[in-house]
Amino acid sequence: MTARLAGALLLALPARAATPQPLSLLGISPGKGEAVLSVPMQILLLLTLMTVLPAAVMCVTPFLRLTVVLHFLRQALGTQTIPSNQVLLGLSLFLTLVIMQPVAGDMYHQGWEPLENGQLTLAQAMDQGVRPLRAFLVRFAREKDIRLMVEMAREPAPRSPDDLDLKVLVPAYIISELKTGFQIGAVLFLPFLVIDLVVASCTLSIGMMQLPPVMISAPFKILLFVLVDGWNLVIGSLMKSFYQ
Repeated sequence: MTARLAGALLLALPARAATPQPLSLLGISPGKGEAVLSVPMQILLLLTLMTVLPAAVMCVTPFLRLTVVLHFLRQALGTQTIPSNQVLLGLSLFLTLVIMQPVAGDMYHQGWEPLENGQLTLAQAMDQGVRPLRAFLVRFAREKDIRLMVEMAREPAPRSPDDLDLKVLVPAYIISELKTGFQIGAVLFLPFLVIDLVVASCTLSIGMMQLPPVMISAPFKILLFVLVDGWNLVIGSLMKSFYQ
């Protein structure tokens, strides 16, 4: 009797319950006929992505331009370590989150959600999810830099921006952002440089050779920056430059 009852229960179970379901650390259900990576391989890929993520955030987001400009601004003010590196990096990071929020949302809806629901394969999801990022990079990468990287990679000339590979587009975007950041930094330096020249001329004319001009010009530069509400002007201009 017991054996018959056990046999009936086994037959009543669904056939798919007998086959073990593949484990996924990311919660992605694989599509039909798609190979599933083992758990150790998934852990290895996760650790690799976590290692590369900081560099990706710095290189393919506005974080690069923001940090360059803020560094130039601190050097122009002559305040040495004020604000500290942690404050500048934190400010750049949160401003980057504000700017990249629409792009990240589009990448999630176009790539990650269909992959998580099993509607797309991993390759298809990557191709769909990278399109918003490619559109963002194309907006700020100069054509001259893109042409240079295409020639260096020895690839055929793209017919449209959608044909650009990320290995070409990312370096072109980095070079363009560095150029833009240095241009903004040079403009920020000019008014403070004028103050340094005026103070140095005054100290030399009255014979104050032993007193460094930087010690006198630093309070005037900080006062000027505070009076014109410099932080609001600089951050506002930087943010607007990404929405034009």
